Amino acid sequence: MRITHMKIFPKMKVSDLINEMGKSRVLGAGKVYKAAKILRKMFNDKDMNVFLSLAGPLVPGGMRQIIADLVKQGKIDVIISSGANLTHDLLEAFGGAHYRGKGFDDKKLRKKSIGRIGDIYTKSDDFEIFEEKINIIFKKIAKKKKIISIRELLYEIGKYLDDKNSIIKNATEKNVPIYSPGIIDSMIGLQLWMFTQENELHLDAVADMHHLSDVVFSSKKIGAIILGGGLPKHYTIASTILRGGIDAGIQITTDRGEGGSLSGAPLEEAISWGKARANADLVTVVGDVTIIFPLLVAAAIDEG
Repeated sequence: MRITHMKIFPKMKVSDLINEMGKSRVLGAGKVYKAAKILRKMFNDKDMNVFLSLAGPLVPGGMRQIIADLVKQGKIDVIISSGANLTHDLLEAFGGAHYRGKGFDDKKLRKKSIGRIGDIYTKSDDFEIFEEKINIIFKKIAKKKKIISIRELLYEIGKYLDDKNSIIKNATEKNVPIYSPGIIDSMIGLQLWMFTQENELHLDAVADMHHLSDVVFSSKKIGAIILGGGLPKHYTIASTILRGGIDAGIQITTDRGEGGSLSGAPLEEAISWGKARANADLVTVVGDVTIIFPLLVAAAIDEG
């Protein structure tokens, strides 16, 4: 098929730009176009439960509001996240912030109690407030439960948040389960461990597998939005293996497949493992999530 070249014209919407990319349907532009179409299909298919997988510094990178809004709008049914993104969501919910960096002398930053994530800064003072407030919440939860799953813990935390833009709070209010199998490898996990040295609150990670399995088997169709890779990606697609895999999927990652890593593996590879159906609608876009995903969401909203 002959390639039609893209055009840029005045007052074009994001959806117009994506559709122009679709005229060529090759290289990165073609993949972005396909991803936009799959995303729109996911949002509009009432029989499809949408799983959102979060890895990498998405909340520090400015994606928090977009994710929270998608939850508010009822477009997300399940969240599977790294512990770090949930930590940074709570950091802002407790009044902290993330800052644009102005230089990367890490030794000087250490002396000023500033942590760096790429060109993003965090302040130790904000984490001290986080530590204080999360422990207050832990105490409230421990009065009600002594054994709790990770999903239940995050649901309970959401009850005590006032920030209307928090991902965790909105998930609690919309009854969207958040699974975070790697939560121990985060500041939430560290603070929970410290809390349990003097208080009784046991985390049952296995319990989430029962709940997630029920969600998977009750779903007519499953679509996966995979932002980044790592543990959240695998937990998302592996959870569907007993039903034959996901029915549709979008992956946005900066990792490459040559090294054989899961994060860089194209979604089609999941077909060989039974983690995606043979006829699944799949696309992997290599690029920065903070650039590509907002464009996809904007295009999906434009077109309804």
